[in-house]
Amino acid sequence: MPLTQLIYSSRPFGFDDAILSQILLTARRNNANAHVTGCLICRGDLYLQLLEGPDEAVARLYDSILEDDRHLEVTRRLHRQTETRLFDGWAMRDDPAQSWLWTKEEVDAGALDHADEDAFLAVFNRIARRIG
Repeated sequence: MPLTQLIYSSRPFGFDDAILSQILLTARRNNANAHVTGCLICRGDLYLQLLEGPDEAVARLYDSILEDDRHLEVTRRLHRQTETRLFDGWAMRDDPAQSWLWTKEEVDAGALDHADEDAFLAVFNRIARRIG
């Protein structure tokens, strides 16, 4: 059965460890129930998340993110159908942004707006290979 993969970026509002812990706890519980897997990269200036699962479940989840006041400037970066999951077995993998990701200065200068879908997928493929 085909799956939907969706990648979005946003700016966190009031980011701290407590907020991140709550997001991950809620995401892991809700995603497992909806058969959604994925990965969240988070730091003070950026959320970058890949969601994958049944189309309807991913769409509902993305709609809830659009309404979540912890996210500012939510922007869909990729939306496609796929046959395989990158994060099978991970209701929500979290990953602190590593040095190979865009810097805060690059993000502020619009790097995400100039990146294509392949660049966003490459970020998550790299994480998936590391945990694989």
